[in-house]
Amino acid sequence: MFTGIVEEVGRVRGAVLHDGVVRLTVDSERVRPRLARGGSVAVDGCCQTVTGLDERGFTVEVMPVTKERTTLGTLAPGTAVNLEAPLVAGDALGGHFVLGHVDGVGEVLTVRSEHGDHRVRVRVPRDLVRYLAARGSVAVDGVSLTVADADEEGFTVALIPTTLQETVLGSYEPGRLVNVEVDVVARYLERLTKVGRNP
Repeated sequence: MFTGIVEEVGRVRGAVLHDGVVRLTVDSERVRPRLARGGSVAVDGCCQTVTGLDERGFTVEVMPVTKERTTLGTLAPGTAVNLEAPLVAGDALGGHFVLGHVDGVGEVLTVRSEHGDHRVRVRVPRDLVRYLAARGSVAVDGVSLTVADADEEGFTVALIPTTLQETVLGSYEPGRLVNVEVDVVARYLERLTKVGRNP
């Protein structure tokens, strides 16, 4: 379980493909001390199991299904990534409940900045549109955000300067592919509504 509050921007040190699995090594200073082998870490919003640790960072193994459903399979050495260690009892919940289970890959359509108002518009797979609503929550590359506007194609978020400076979202350009996780509460509400209608 995560909050969507990015703790650090790490950098991919290595990405080695072997038997369909990508062995991804990430340099990290702040998140690394909070990790344990066999524990979890969110890399660009994807919950991954830590398979190795060294003095500079950590290693995860990106499985074929994760490569298909997220952007992790496209990461190359030198790429900046959002990092978050998992929640522990007593941690502040500053964002929203983020599971690290990416629902789909979205595409940045536009990036607009006028008079301090920085907005990013993202197109998402059609089956995710129903979970998005204005003033609802969404995680983009692991960052907890409030939906400013939503329509039949996707959503728009407004980014504050801190988010632009302390996450990879400040580097977004049109065409960028991003990991999207919709609010888990919306998914449960849909499920409860469907079950409630059954005889």
